[in-house]
Amino acid sequence: MNHLIKKESKLLDPFYMLNDLHDDINRLFSTSLRRGSLENVNAFVPSLELREEDDKFLLRADIPGIERKDIDISVVGNTLTLKGDRKAEESRKEKGYYYSERVFGTFQRSIELPSEVDSEKVTATYKDGVLEVVVPKSEKAKPKQIRIDVK
Repeated sequence: MNHLIKKESKLLDPFYMLNDLHDDINRLFSTSLRRGSLENVNAFVPSLELREEDDKFLLRADIPGIERKDIDISVVGNTLTLKGDRKAEESRKEKGYYYSERVFGTFQRSIELPSEVDSEKVTATYKDGVLEVVVPKSEKAKPKQIRIDVK
């Protein structure tokens, strides 16, 4: 009887229920991201990192295997857009087993930055498959130090 009461109290405990929901959601995503389901993914989506500093935003994107000429960066208002094309390598299918999880194709990522930027001063570098974009904040968006006069 005591065991039954403990089991019922777990079912009514909101934290137990949230933990159970959390486990279900994790199970759902881990199932959909298994290697077998990657065969249905046809788009290359680069991983991004965006960091805000006092005077600028710094974006880093992992885009290995893409030539500089196949990358397009634009800033409209406070939205930064990164476009590119990861072209498939030519390969010959010969006798034997052929398998590849590498993904090719065009991609586009747009990020709305949280403050105004100076689109005229955006710079970008590309080295070892990592694109780094520096987007300076506009003068209006930069933090201002206000001096207090003591009387």
